Amino acid sequence: MSETPRVPLAELTPGIMLGPLDGRYRSAVAPLVDYLSEAALNRDRVHVEVEWLIHLTDQSVLPGTSPLTADQKSALRRIVTGFDADSIKELAETEAITVHDVKAVEYFIGNRLPDIGIGNLKSLVHFGCTSEDINNLSYAVGIKGAVEQVWLPAARALVGQFAAMAEEHRDVPMLSRTHGQPATPTSLGKELAVIAHRLGRQLDRIARTEYLGKINGATGTYAAHYASVPGADWQAVSRSFVEGLGLTWNPLTTQIESHDWQAELYADVARFNRILHNACTDIWSYISIGYFAQVPVEGATGSSTMPHKVNPIRFENAEANLEISCGLLDTLAATLVTSRWQRDLTDSSSQRNIGVAFGHSLLAISNVAKGLERLNVPADVLAADLDQNWEVLGEAIQMVMRAEAIAGVEGMENPYERLKELTRGHRVDAERMKEFVSGLGLSSDAEARLLALTPATYNGIAGQLVDHLK
Repeated sequence: MSETPRVPLAELTPGIMLGPLDGRYRSAVAPLVDYLSEAALNRDRVHVEVEWLIHLTDQSVLPGTSPLTADQKSALRRIVTGFDADSIKELAETEAITVHDVKAVEYFIGNRLPDIGIGNLKSLVHFGCTSEDINNLSYAVGIKGAVEQVWLPAARALVGQFAAMAEEHRDVPMLSRTHGQPATPTSLGKELAVIAHRLGRQLDRIARTEYLGKINGATGTYAAHYASVPGADWQAVSRSFVEGLGLTWNPLTTQIESHDWQAELYADVARFNRILHNACTDIWSYISIGYFAQVPVEGATGSSTMPHKVNPIRFENAEANLEISCGLLDTLAATLVTSRWQRDLTDSSSQRNIGVAFGHSLLAISNVAKGLERLNVPADVLAADLDQNWEVLGEAIQMVMRAEAIAGVEGMENPYERLKELTRGHRVDAERMKEFVSGLGLSSDAEARLLALTPATYNGIAGQLVDHLK
């Protein structure tokens, strides 16, 4: 049987996307497009080339040049600020001829100089530069903007959500589970504070990222610079330019900036991702045992066949996207620190996926934030669980017995073994526990202290520990 011809979906682009970040999840990651897309990279290349031209003329580095007028500088910078769909199309058409993206940018700028009244400076566009001089700075500018203007604010807002929940539930007692078994109680707020604290530390590291850049020629030696203009202090020119872009100058490179700073950043973002992934799996588990209740979304379907279900899809979606993001970030960090001799192009292909890596992380952050907004805490469920596990007081009793023994109270031998016999593998209710405590022969103060203790009150200073987030 012959197959019915299908409409080629690729011909419907840009409406049909290959990847979910540009399709299904576009709204969640759209802010990154202004920094990490191909179009943004080209706009940043134009930005770097324009500023390099202005920098060289401002300092009259080359004989025969002088500073541009304010109007000329403004006109040059409008090439960047006015970068639009027509600009993208023109660059694509030029690149189709040059088969070289940075060369297309050079022509793009050069073609506009006559209208600005500086057509004589065409030769100054891309002066002394290898493509990687422009690329490394453009990537650094774009990544810095994406992290500082989009990713970090979203991540900090999420940590703020965790911190606010920790404060709200700081005194809600909760049974702990170590190795999946009932353990010394805590408070829900303290456990949420742990998440906020861990994530916040990684964000502080990421906020301190150094974004390095270089502009020193084909193999990092300024050879062409000194061959053409031997009287200039090219290192000073290079440093002031890179720092003027808001980056840290790297004085020692091959043809490429070594990308070590990128590997450091991606390792930190991946670590944040993994901590958030851990938070998602814990919250998912708490939902499954009823510690969190999900508020249904009006009109939403939890299951196609089981109408009672409210699935924790936000946290499951986040887990998947965090795993994809980490996979890409790990690959980028491993690949970008290696380059054969003075240059190979593995970094060029790899770096085109930076936006994808951050996009999946940002999507996960968005999902977790929305998931947290739909959580309620049924305190009665947590309280009932505590009341079913009086055996967790065994730790408190044996420690009091040890302290009593040191204080000289008789009959406090083998406290661990005695509590082990009472509690291990057994459920102990309030009455049995109080009967056991009353028969130990403790001092009156110690006995009263233990008899007043319940699983709900045996959580130390859990609530107080939330204050460390302030």
